[in-house]
Amino acid sequence: MAVSTKSRRNNYVLVVFDSCRYDSLMRARPCTIMKLGKVERRWSYASWTSPSHYNLLIGLMPHTSPRHVYASEYYKKDILQFNERLGCKNIEFKSLVPKLFLPTFLHDTLGYRTHAMVSLPVLNPKTILNTGFDSYKLMEKHNDMRAMVRQMKFSEKQPNFFLLNVGETHYPYALPDEPPDRWPRISGVHGVFKHLDDELVGGKLRARKDKFFDSRKLGELRQRQITAVKYLDGVVEQLFDTVPQNTYITITADHGELFGEDGYFGHGPIHHEKVWEVPFVEGKLR
Repeated sequence: MAVSTKSRRNNYVLVVFDSCRYDSLMRARPCTIMKLGKVERRWSYASWTSPSHYNLLIGLMPHTSPRHVYASEYYKKDILQFNERLGCKNIEFKSLVPKLFLPTFLHDTLGYRTHAMVSLPVLNPKTILNTGFDSYKLMEKHNDMRAMVRQMKFSEKQPNFFLLNVGETHYPYALPDEPPDRWPRISGVHGVFKHLDDELVGGKLRARKDKFFDSRKLGELRQRQITAVKYLDGVVEQLFDTVPQNTYITITADHGELFGEDGYFGHGPIHHEKVWEVPFVEGKLR
């Protein structure tokens, strides 16, 4: 069955707070973000930035982990939600075939203008994720969502899709106006991937004589992420003021983060509940 559309398709904005834990977002009490709806506790399909964004861009949002449900049926139901997000009818999982990639489907089948602005170097334009986009940009700063919002331009002739990968909630949990010499410096961390383009991923904390990773230090790091969410709530208010009225917005995270739980810090090569646990909220602006 062919995909049909209503009288006016929605613009769609997918905002990904990189590394943001569900409980960090809830502790921040982001009033603007919560205007979209109830914030759900969901689970990421991956524990690291690149594979998680690939899942997001094939249309699989963080999942709810329901019992007594076949995975294939859950996937079908998840994809059906795009009918509401986009203002369409008859979108099914098979609609994305053969490429199974949301930006390509939006661009080639539904006539969307497609754009991505990313903060993390592992998502740079030379990666496989840069498929089906009219524009794909690695931002100059890893922690400046406001700069993304200022650059958003919406076509009046076509519906628009934006992917925004937001870095303020990623280590070092720094706001745009914070000088780099004040960012926290993490030492004593090891893991399968310790650094990738100077991006700390995560691993097991080693015991150190100076006890760098004491509970107070780790608490400060988690508070920095909470503070980042509070700041981003104001940027989301600017986003709401920028997008056209017929815009559906999803705000989520690609994965969570460890702040010392069971001896771990960060994300990536770690199997722990807090790496998979993410916030999820979405809705249409009226």
